[in-house]
This record gives sequence, C-alpha cells and structure tokens, in this order.
Amino acid sequence: MWTELSDTAILSKLGTRLKAYRISRGMKQQELASESGVGISTIAKIESGQSVSFSLLISVMRTLGLLENLDLLIPEQKLSPLELLKMQGKQIKRVRTKKE
Repeated sequence: MWTELSDTAILSKLGTRLKAYRISRGMKQQELASESGVGISTIAKIESGQSVSFSLLISVMRTLGLLENLDLLIPEQKLSPLELLKMQGKQIKRVRTKKE
C-alpha cells in the first residue's frame, strides 16, 4: 500500500491519521501544540500533510503516546546466530570499501 503512494500522499495520510488520533483523545490543536512544545502552525502543517522536521513530529507523537510505533517504522536489525558467532568480540562500526 505505502509503496504505491507518492511522498506527498504519504504525508497527507499520516496527517489525517494524527488528526483523527488527536480528536479521538479529545484534544484541540492548541492543547496538543502546547503539550508538545511546538507551535499550533506545526500541528496544522502536520495534519494538512505538509512537511515538518522529524524532531517536531517526534514531539507530537510523544504527547499522543505513539512513540512505541517507531519500532515499526525502522525495525532493529537482527543478526543470524552464524553472523553473531563470526563477530564475537568485534562489532562493526562502519562499512569500508575494499582497496584494489
């Protein structure tokens, strides 16, 4: 479903969902803005599908109790038991290109 949508359509859909969630909690835009530490214009932008910084979105999600959903957004990378055995004692910190 999501892969078929444009970035603009995704922002619009997320804004609609956040608005519905805010309303279901009985909050006004001003209340959400105040509790989140953002401006009311930021709430209006999010709900209308306009782009805002990720840190502002996190503040709003925290206020609405939606932060647990971030695990679904970018799941933690799991290593196989064989990969864990190979890496025992060393941890990958960055990826380097091989010299020729």
